[in-house]
Amino acid sequence: MRNAVKRVLALRLWLAERFRPGEATVMLAWAALVGVLGGLSGPAFRRAAQGVQWLLTQNGTSLLSAAQSLAWWQRLLVPAIGGLVAGLVLQHGMRLARGNKARDYMEAVTVGDGVIRARPALVRIVSSLFSVASGGSIGREGAMSQLAALLASQVGKLGRLPRARLRLLVACGGAAGIASAYNAPIGGALFVAEVVLGSIAMESFGPLVVSAVISTIVTRATLGDLPLFQIQAFEFVSAFEIATYLGLGLVAGTMAPLFLWLLEQSTRFFHSWRVPLWARLTLGGLIVGAISIQHPYVWGNGYEALLLILKTDWVWSALLMLLGFKLVATLATVGSGAVGGVFTPTLLVGAALGALYGGPVHALFPNVTGGPQAYAVVGMGAFLAATTHAPLTAMVILFDMTLSHDVVLPLMLACVAAYGASKALRKDSIYARVLHQDEGDEPEKRLATMLVRDLVKPDPPCVREKDRFDLITATFARHQHHNLYVVDDGGRFRGVIPLHEIKPYLHDERLASIVIAQDLLIEQFPMVGPDSTLEEALAKFSKHPGERLPVVEPEGGWLVGSITKTDLLLTLAHEVGEKSASPRATPVS
Repeated sequence: MRNAVKRVLALRLWLAERFRPGEATVMLAWAALVGVLGGLSGPAFRRAAQGVQWLLTQNGTSLLSAAQSLAWWQRLLVPAIGGLVAGLVLQHGMRLARGNKARDYMEAVTVGDGVIRARPALVRIVSSLFSVASGGSIGREGAMSQLAALLASQVGKLGRLPRARLRLLVACGGAAGIASAYNAPIGGALFVAEVVLGSIAMESFGPLVVSAVISTIVTRATLGDLPLFQIQAFEFVSAFEIATYLGLGLVAGTMAPLFLWLLEQSTRFFHSWRVPLWARLTLGGLIVGAISIQHPYVWGNGYEALLLILKTDWVWSALLMLLGFKLVATLATVGSGAVGGVFTPTLLVGAALGALYGGPVHALFPNVTGGPQAYAVVGMGAFLAATTHAPLTAMVILFDMTLSHDVVLPLMLACVAAYGASKALRKDSIYARVLHQDEGDEPEKRLATMLVRDLVKPDPPCVREKDRFDLITATFARHQHHNLYVVDDGGRFRGVIPLHEIKPYLHDERLASIVIAQDLLIEQFPMVGPDSTLEEALAKFSKHPGERLPVVEPEGGWLVGSITKTDLLLTLAHEVGEKSASPRATPVS
């Protein structure tokens, strides 16, 4: 019987040694779970918005169709009613939240601990639901990303993930939400990596990709797998267009700071009114409703108007009018304090600018340039790069949304030019205040003062010096560690037992019956103290190939816990990302 147990344990150890998931693999599994939740929550939010829209308009199709089906007075009132309800939810919902601040997922990742409180987050999501469903000129991607990030935070708390991994998991939720909203897995992952984390290190980018891909797969199973924008065949007509697309990038980069300034001024204007929040949101909705009496395309995030720009030839004056009225509607909605995103409205402004630019260019050089629709597509990416200061994300997400290979070359040129021009005119991106940081506290100083105790995992698997071989083997088999810590009866650290040290005893019953932990331990093993800095821990890891180091009190020698290389690298990547990224701004969403 004992031989059978030994053989079973030997097999378990053999399998565990070869197929045991490491820390990175476990993180990918968490990211996959978050991707599933993001892929389910995104379509659920869409369905909820369609339900609220039907209640308000008796039309559950597109917002443009709903607006066109209503009488003039209904077009006026529906956005105002939606704003009123959204404002009341925000104003009175915070009582249910017990005064807790609603933390955006970007803030939870960059300057927080990854914890998103459920009640205030749900209040904002419900408020956004009514703003979006009633025709507010704002995007649903903000609420969808926030909902996916909220679910990720709750999952991470249930799994008791340490701070660095919880923050990464919340970032995975944001990537899953964006991927679900735009059917753009690569763009969703890259957006969070470039804009939020400021790093494309594989320790963080790998989980982001997994979440975004899984979310997209789940969303496509529900909503279909067509690209968000089905554009006409894109053609790069001649080498001459290198100059014209560079010119479009410079135009977009010059106009982006003006767009951001208008958003800020609109917010200041509405906030200068000493009226309740619900009154401001009602007024914002009323402005949208008033414009929609003659121009119903201002309802919603601008997706339907975008499709019109990309698929039809517009008279220059009509296109300018569309841009102007849609811009006013967006300024009114965002400035009044409505909760939502400005991603799609930004794409609309870029498309309109591109078409306005491309029309005269094509008229002057008809044989060597593409039509206005081609410039509208590139304008979307260029303006996105200029407002977010994330040109790589803009290139990839536009490819994701169009699945057109031919658009990549001009898109690269325009995005880089737009980013350069915008950065020269305005150092802050559209996401600056949410991603704020203490500029007086340099990243190098923070790394030098951050301590191991901030990342320590308590209660690592360990055995006592006198424990017998059967207990040692069983402990190895239960856990995912290649080194087992050994402590004395007082809890003082004595050394480690490497997994490979127990192999000779598995097939020798006589030796296994007499050996104890003290006989197998290796005393010389790198360790860190709880008050060691992360720089000191990194130096230890640079000389040690393992995934974990024991954390030991230097005075008494007591084993406090362990620190993992993955947690350390995630923290370092986050801090370095903050340093390398430009000062980033509050999403006006």
